[in-house]
Amino acid sequence: MDDLIWGQTSDPVVNRVIQRFVERSAEGMKRFGTSMEANDQPALYWIENAQEELMDGILYLEKLKGELTDG
Repeated sequence: MDDLIWGQTSDPVVNRVIQRFVERSAEGMKRFGTSMEANDQPALYWIENAQEELMDGILYLEKLKGELTDG
């Protein structure tokens, strides 16, 4: 999969994020059979999906915060 990355940066953190984007894209192509570019869902579909993903992210952060602060 590294052959899909167009370049590396001098920041290993950024490189890890880029790699994860490449992997996630491949998973999406396998699952949905199309790129996001070619996916013609209406705007509300994208808004609702983004909201759901962000709500999940807040829940994950709250769980971790509780574990780090014991409460």
